[in-house]
Amino acid sequence: MPSLRERALGYLARREHSRAELARKLSPHGEADEIAALLDALEQERLLSDGRFAESLRHTRQGRYGSLRLRHELQQKGVAAGQAEREVELARVSDLEHARAVWLKKFGAPPADARERARQMRFLLGRGFPMDVAVRVVGGREVD
Repeated sequence: MPSLRERALGYLARREHSRAELARKLSPHGEADEIAALLDALEQERLLSDGRFAESLRHTRQGRYGSLRLRHELQQKGVAAGQAEREVELARVSDLEHARAVWLKKFGAPPADARERARQMRFLLGRGFPMDVAVRVVGGREVD
């Protein structure tokens, strides 16, 4: 049976995890104080980092999803508010570009009527793009 440390390293070898996420995964296998001590040690050894996790999540989600969805996911994963906001601001810079690419791939043409416009807007909003970005993209003013 693997030790708590071995389990933690196995999870971290597969992908980055937030501290809260890793604690949740380890909770069935150890006591809370034991897990906290292990997570502190992993952070000291720089094997666990909420900053690296947040950056990794931003990079994987950025091409398909907007900054609002990234904010929500970071909050769900237990990343500190300050770190989450830094990553959201970095993602926000390219929201328009990514929204345009996602919209072009899905629709490719401006909406013909109000119903289609609403459908395209809902699509972009559902992907986590801010309202102002969705309006600019669907409105056609930003399409090249």
